[in-house]
Amino acid sequence: MHIRTLLLAVGVSTCLWFSVADAKAAARSYGAVMERSEWRVSEYSPLQCTLEHDIPRYGQVRFESEASRELNMRVVLGMRRLPDTYSEAQVYSVAPSWRTTEAPRKLGTLPLYRQYESELGKEMSWVLLTELEKGMMPLISYADWHNQVDQVQVRISAINFQQRYDDFMDCVSGLLPFGFDDISFTVLNYHEKSTELTNSSKRKLLRVGEYLSHDQNIELVLVAGYTDAYGSYDENQTLSVARAQEVKDFLVERGLDESKISIQGHGEMRHSAGNENELERSQNRRVVVQISRPFDQGLLSSR
Repeated sequence: MHIRTLLLAVGVSTCLWFSVADAKAAARSYGAVMERSEWRVSEYSPLQCTLEHDIPRYGQVRFESEASRELNMRVVLGMRRLPDTYSEAQVYSVAPSWRTTEAPRKLGTLPLYRQYESELGKEMSWVLLTELEKGMMPLISYADWHNQVDQVQVRISAINFQQRYDDFMDCVSGLLPFGFDDISFTVLNYHEKSTELTNSSKRKLLRVGEYLSHDQNIELVLVAGYTDAYGSYDENQTLSVARAQEVKDFLVERGLDESKISIQGHGEMRHSAGNENELERSQNRRVVVQISRPFDQGLLSSR
C-alpha cells in the first residue's frame, strides 16, 4: 500500500497517521501519550547498555550497545505479536505538532522477519537516536500481515527522552573496549622454565580477568597448560600444571566461581609449533584459556 501524505493531529499527546491511496484502508496507531511516555536505562554495565521505551498495547523499542573493540548499536522493535510473514516497514522522522514547518522525512526501511523481533543495524540506530535527541518522533509504518487493508503505525515518543538518553550515553562511553569474543579463546605465553608470563600475556590475562569480573553468565572456563620439550618429561608435566593453576588462582581472586574453572596440564605434549629454535619453543610455552557461556546469553553481534 502506497503512503502519500502525513497528517499531524493537534496537541502534545497527539496521534500521528498517514492517509493512504485506498479509501478503504484504516490505520492502527500505537504510541505513548505524554503522561505514559517513559524511557528507562534497563541495563547499565561495562558489558551492555540498554535504553527502553514502552509502546502501550504494542510492545517496546530498545536501543542496545555492548562491549566490543568497535562501537556498536542496534534498535530492536519488541512486538507483543510477532510478524507472521516476511515484509518491510517504512521508517520516518516526524516533527511534533507544534513544529508545523518541518515536513516528515523518510529515514529508511526496517526488515520484518517471520516470528522474530525486528531490528535496525548500527547506522540507522544512531540516526534514530539523533532524531529523538532533536525532539523528532520516529514513526514505523507497515501493512498488517493478517489484514492487508490495515496500516500499522508505531510512534516512538521523544517526550521524557533526554535525561535517560544522557544516562545511556554515559553507559556507552564506559563499555569495555573488548567483548566476549575477544577473550573467549586466549593464549598466554611464558618465559623459559618458569610460571612468569610475558609482558603481552600479562596484559591479556588482565583483560580476561576484567571481563569475567562483570559477566555473570559464564558457564565454564577451561585452562590448559603446556611447555616446550626442554627438560625432563616429569618436570614439564609439573610445570604445565603449575602454570594452569596460577591462572585459575588469578581468576578466582577476580571473583570467578572456582567450581566453574577446570585445569589440565599437558606438559610437553600437543606442541603448537616445532621445538628447534627459541621462537618455536616460545609458542609452546603457553596456557590456553577457553571460556563458554549458555548459547542464549550472548549479547550483541558486531554491527
